[in-house]
Amino acid sequence: MKDHRTSHVGAAGLPALKSSRLLTLRRAVGASVVAAGLLVTGLAVPAEAASVYTAPLRTAVRGLIVAAEVNAGYDRDRYFGVWRDTNRDCQNTRQEVLVQESRAAVSYTSRGCTASTGRWVTSWDNRVHTSASTVQIDHTVPVHEAWGSGAKYWSQARRVAFYNDLGDSRTLSAQTSALNSSKQASGPEAWMPPTNRCAYIGQWIAVKIRWGLRVDSTEKAALVRYANSCPNVTLTVTRA
Repeated sequence: MKDHRTSHVGAAGLPALKSSRLLTLRRAVGASVVAAGLLVTGLAVPAEAASVYTAPLRTAVRGLIVAAEVNAGYDRDRYFGVWRDTNRDCQNTRQEVLVQESRAAVSYTSRGCTASTGRWVTSWDNRVHTSASTVQIDHTVPVHEAWGSGAKYWSQARRVAFYNDLGDSRTLSAQTSALNSSKQASGPEAWMPPTNRCAYIGQWIAVKIRWGLRVDSTEKAALVRYANSCPNVTLTVTRA
């Protein structure tokens, strides 16, 4: 902001306000005018904290909205696309997740674009992998499940954003290929990982909240049952 210059005597012959006080008054007046305008038009200023959800696990699961899944018309490639390179660093979403989750330096096949080796410990089975070819990137809430739980009605841009969500590590994770294939599009009512089940339930609920996805009655019953047997940890989720 440019400096506000003031003379020693104002236009009316009175001492001029110091620039700092003048700036404060101008800001106060400006804020009042904006607030008044919002009140007149019936608008409200959204609070920053409104985009962040925090609650104990069991409270969070009870708050999930129940609705029947609507799966008609699902086409993964058409409506969700493929892994994107959103920051244009030549690494698509799969590669970004591999780099983020590797517990050792990653080597690449070419130009730093495609991960070749590293050290990944897949959370569903606690298995150690050193070759990127033995892991798949899993959507915690499968894409087909997301479609039937509300993504069917999203814009194309929002569906692509969900598919490539790097903003919350609970959305995507590297998992053993065979185990990921066994999960397919199943929810917790039909499939659970062999280990770290409480963590998985928390991740599933967090993704549903983050993306505003609903649950069907069978799914919710399973989530409540698992949540009641797990530590009542606090979930903090930034809504997408």
